[in-house]
Amino acid sequence: MLKNFLYTVAIAALSSIPAIAKDRTLHDPEFTNTETILHAWSWNFPTIADNMKKISEAGFSMVQTSPVQHCYSPEGSGKKLFDDKGTEGNWYHYYQPTDWKIGNYIVGNREQMMAMMDSAAKYNVKIIVDVLPNHTAFDVDAVSTDFYKAVGGREKMYHSEGLIPVEDYNNRKQCTLWGSGGLPDVNTENPDFQVYYMKFINELLSMGVKGFRYDTAKHIGVHSDPVDSLKGVKVNDFWDVATGRKSVKGIKLSVPYDSLFVYGEVLQDLNVPEKEYADYFGQTASGYGHILRRMLDNGSAKGIDIIDFHHQAAPEYLTTWVESHDTYANAHESAHLTDQQIRVAWVFLTARQNGTPLFFSRPMGSTRSNYYGDNILGARGNDEFFHPEVSAANKFRSSMSGEKESVEISDNGEVILVNRGRKGAAVVNISSHANSVNLPTKLPDGKYHDEVYGLEFNVRKGQMTGVLAPMKSYILIKH
Repeated sequence: MLKNFLYTVAIAALSSIPAIAKDRTLHDPEFTNTETILHAWSWNFPTIADNMKKISEAGFSMVQTSPVQHCYSPEGSGKKLFDDKGTEGNWYHYYQPTDWKIGNYIVGNREQMMAMMDSAAKYNVKIIVDVLPNHTAFDVDAVSTDFYKAVGGREKMYHSEGLIPVEDYNNRKQCTLWGSGGLPDVNTENPDFQVYYMKFINELLSMGVKGFRYDTAKHIGVHSDPVDSLKGVKVNDFWDVATGRKSVKGIKLSVPYDSLFVYGEVLQDLNVPEKEYADYFGQTASGYGHILRRMLDNGSAKGIDIIDFHHQAAPEYLTTWVESHDTYANAHESAHLTDQQIRVAWVFLTARQNGTPLFFSRPMGSTRSNYYGDNILGARGNDEFFHPEVSAANKFRSSMSGEKESVEISDNGEVILVNRGRKGAAVVNISSHANSVNLPTKLPDGKYHDEVYGLEFNVRKGQMTGVLAPMKSYILIKH
C-alpha cells in the first residue's frame, strides 16, 4: 500500500498541466507550460534507452513512443520505415492493432520496454505511449483470436457500419461510426472491449508510463455524437472509461487521471466538438501547425496571425508542433521544409508561454528529396533533436516558469522576438538572409550574449538591437 501511495504521489508531482483544472476551455493567463516532448518516431525500445541520456541533456522532459501493442506484421516486414512494394515493412503497420498486448516487431518486446522505462526513470524523463483504440488492422483476419474472444466475437468487435470507409469527415456519424481511412471501426462502447483495453492501459501504467497520445481521437464519439443503436449503445461512454470517470465491470483506470499527461489527436475541421473533447483531455493544435508552416513557406509572418493558437481549448491544454509524423511521412506536406526551417520555428514555438510542443524526430540521413533517409526501422532519428538551438530553447522553456510572454514581430515579418517577462527572450530570424532586430523588450538595459553562439545583443530603454544570421535563433537570459 505504501509503495502504491508513493507511486501515485510521484506521478502527480510530475504532471505538466494544472491538476485541479476541470474546464480546459478556460485560459489562465498566469499559467506557464514548461515541458517538451520528443516524438521518437519509429525508434525501438533499445534505441530510445540507449539515447535517453542525450534526450535528457537536450532538455526534453517527455518521450512519445510509437504504438506498442501487437500490430499487423506481414511476412518479411520489419526492416524499412517505408517500402513502396510493401514487403519489407511500413511505419503505419503499428497503427493497425491486432491485439491489446505489449510488444510488436517495430518497437520491441515487454522486457525491452521495461529496460527503456528504467532508463527513463534514471534520467527523469517521462514516457508517453501512442495508443489507438479506434480501429484494428485492415486485415480483420490478422486480428488475434484472443482479442475477438475477449470482446464477444468478431460480430461484436466493430460498429454496425464500421467496415464502410468514411466518405465525409465533416459528417459526425460517418466520422465516429464508419471506418477512418478505411480502417475497421471498433465498437468502443462495447463493455467487453473497454475491459480488455483498460487492462492493457493499466499494465502500461504499472510499468511507469506517464501518459498517452490518443490516435484518431476525434473518431471516437462524445456524448453529443450519434450512437450505434443497432449495437444497443445508448451513450458514447468510451472517454468516460478511458479517463477514469467510470468503471466497467469492476475495471477502472488504476491511477488518478489528473496525474497523467494525455492528449488526443483531434485534427481540426468542420463540426468537430472541440469543447466537448476538451472536457476529457488536451488536444492537438493541428491548425496552428499549418499556420507555422505557412509562415515558413513565406519566409515571413507578415499578414499571418501566429500569436493566437486558433483553438477552442485553452492554450495550456494544447499539444503543439511545427510538424507531426503525419504531415511528414503520410501527407508529406511538411517534408519539403529544411531542418533549419523546422528548427527556427521550433525555437519560436518552444519559447512561448503556453502549449506543450512536440518535436518530431526525422529519419537519420533524410533529405528534402529522400524523406526516409537511411530507411531503417527502429533506428534513431537524425541529429536535430539535440541541435544546440533546439536544446537551448528546451532549457529556456523550463527556466521561464511563471514568466508571461509578449511577442513582437518586425514590420517585414521576418524577425520574431518572444519576451518572457524581464527574465529572458528568444530572437528568431525566419528568413534566408541576414536581418537585424530592433524591437521592444522587457529585459533590463545592458549587453546580452546568446546561449548558443555568444552573439551580442544590446538593450537600451526597452528596445533590443542586434544582427541576426540567416535562419538562426538566439536565446537571451538575464543572469
